[in-house]
Amino acid sequence: MPLHARTLLGPGPSNPYPEAQAALGYPLLGHLDPVFIDVLDETSERLRQVFGTANRRTLPLSATGSAGMEASFVNTVGPGDVVVVAVNGLFGQRMTDVAARCGAEVIAVEHEWGQPVDAQRVLDAHPSPKLIAAVHAETSTGVLSDLSDLAAGKGEALLLADCVTSLGGIPVRLDETGIDLAYAGSQKCLGVAPGLAPFSINDRAWERRIEKPQSWYLDLGLLGGYAGEATGSGRTYHHTAPTGMVVSLNAGLGRILEEGLDAVHARHAEAGRLLQEGLGELGLELFAAEGHRLPQLTTVRVPEGVDSAAVRRELLERFDLEIGAGAGAYASSVWRIGLMGPNAAPDKVALVLAALKAVLGR
Repeated sequence: MPLHARTLLGPGPSNPYPEAQAALGYPLLGHLDPVFIDVLDETSERLRQVFGTANRRTLPLSATGSAGMEASFVNTVGPGDVVVVAVNGLFGQRMTDVAARCGAEVIAVEHEWGQPVDAQRVLDAHPSPKLIAAVHAETSTGVLSDLSDLAAGKGEALLLADCVTSLGGIPVRLDETGIDLAYAGSQKCLGVAPGLAPFSINDRAWERRIEKPQSWYLDLGLLGGYAGEATGSGRTYHHTAPTGMVVSLNAGLGRILEEGLDAVHARHAEAGRLLQEGLGELGLELFAAEGHRLPQLTTVRVPEGVDSAAVRRELLERFDLEIGAGAGAYASSVWRIGLMGPNAAPDKVALVLAALKAVLGR
């Protein structure tokens, strides 16, 4: 089967920044090579800037974003700990599953999909949980939730934020907001191939972590040797790092910081605005609540009588354009269109609108 130059505009991997893609072709470094250690340290520092934090324990975990979620829970909650999770989409649901597997007493605060997190309802769910978890940018619904009220009212609880779809696309200010733990993925707005989980934990959460979590691989205490400068400890061998991926992430982050975070966020905002206005002009209805729509991931209702899968297949075959299906109960009734990383550009907006117009006959 021949490989095509797809334009990936779904909720999953985006097309990478050219710098990040080129870096994947560099000669591989050994995971103990001093040059790689320098790159790892620089990558961690660049992640701090993009995360908006001074957390010294900020690093790329050697696994996908889902491992960032798992690392957050296994290192901070154990049997009997109370965890409150704001659920307004698929990834909030997944958080409840992961927390339950740690033996936690999980309180899921359910929201209608397409709506933002109601901070007061979450805070009222339990008087003293060990951890409160929420998704900043819900990938399954295209909804942005402001987590500042959760942070202000968390009390003694730790606050965990899923930033998989937000990091690199919209402002993520961990320290300013008061978020204790956060994780992301390399494959979305950071514009890098999937495979790494940017992760950050502050001193407050570090001091309350599980001493010997159930996962050896994701034990942040053991990872101190791998992370070195990022965790304030000496270097010891923990695992063989995916050196090519770290070099690529470093290049992607460098490209973002060279453009400037404010400029990158503004570019994503403008692309999202143009797309959502254009979809409206085509007579399509947006799914996420007005005023809480992500610019980098737009959800749109499939018109009545239209076969969602057939449209997505035609877009792929005729235009080499991939958009995503919905999730959960909305798998066949919602499309998810991502404008992330280098795809956050007017030409990509024009492409998706023209292709949809042609396929839908509008």
